[in-house]
Amino acid sequence: MPRISRRARLGILAAGSAGFALAPFLLPPLVQPLGYHDFADKRALLGIPHALDVVTNLPFLLIGLAGLVFLSGSPRAKTAFRIAAEKWPYALFFLAVALTSAGSAYYHLAPDNARLAWDRLPMSMGFMALLTALIAERVSLAAGLRLLLPLVTLGLASVGYWRWSALAGRENLLPYLAVQFGTAALVLLITGLFPSPYTRAHDIYWVAALYLAAKVAEGLDTGLFALGGVLSGHSLKHLLAAGAAYQLLRMLLAREIKPPAAQGVRQ
Repeated sequence: MPRISRRARLGILAAGSAGFALAPFLLPPLVQPLGYHDFADKRALLGIPHALDVVTNLPFLLIGLAGLVFLSGSPRAKTAFRIAAEKWPYALFFLAVALTSAGSAYYHLAPDNARLAWDRLPMSMGFMALLTALIAERVSLAAGLRLLLPLVTLGLASVGYWRWSALAGRENLLPYLAVQFGTAALVLLITGLFPSPYTRAHDIYWVAALYLAAKVAEGLDTGLFALGGVLSGHSLKHLLAAGAAYQLLRMLLAREIKPPAAQGVRQ
C-alpha cells in the first residue's frame, strides 16, 4: 500500500474520476467510424452470417449465468462477502455479461450503428457495476451501494446519448469511451490505492490483463484473421473478454474474508 493518508488517496481517486467525467466536455466530439463495422471474418455457417463473430458470444452467456447462480444460492458465496448487499454490484455485472451475449450476437448478425447500441448498453452496465463493486469493497461500502444505480444509469445514458447525438447530426462517442476506459482506469487506481478486505485481491489485475488483451485483439482483427483464416481478432476479442469475466468469477469463488485486523478498510 502507498504510505499516504486515506484523505490523500481519496483525493487522487476524486481527481481521476473528475478527469474522466470532464473529458467529454473538454475534448472535440468523436464520431464512430463506419469502417468499424467492416469485420474481417464474414463467413457464414449454418445460415448464420458472420458466424464466428456471432457464436463466440456464447461464453458471455454461460459465464454470466454461472455468476448469477453462484451469487443467488451457492453456500460458497456466504464466505465471499461481508454482507449480502455486497453481492448486488456483482449481480448486475454478471447480468450485464449474460446480456452482452445477446446484444453482441444481435449486432454481429448485421453490423451497423443502430445494432451497436444494443451491444454497448449491457457493456456499459457491466463496467459501472464492477466499478461500484470495487468502491464498496475497498473505499466505502455505504458509498459503493449508494452509487450503484446512479452509476449504472449514467453508463446506460452514455450509450443513449451517443445514439441520440448520431441521429441528431452531432455525434459524439466520447461519453461512452469515458465510461469504458475511465472505469477500467479507476478500477486499477482503486486496486492500487486501497486495501481489500478479501484474499485473492490482486486477481483483479488478471481480469484487467485479459481485457487489455481483448482490446489488442480487436485492433488486430484483420491481421490475426490473415494468419490462417481460422479466427479473427474480433472473435478472439470475445473469447478473451469472456475470459476476463470468468477470471472475476474465479476470484469470487476462491476468496475469503480477511481477519478484521488485516483488512485495513474503513467504511
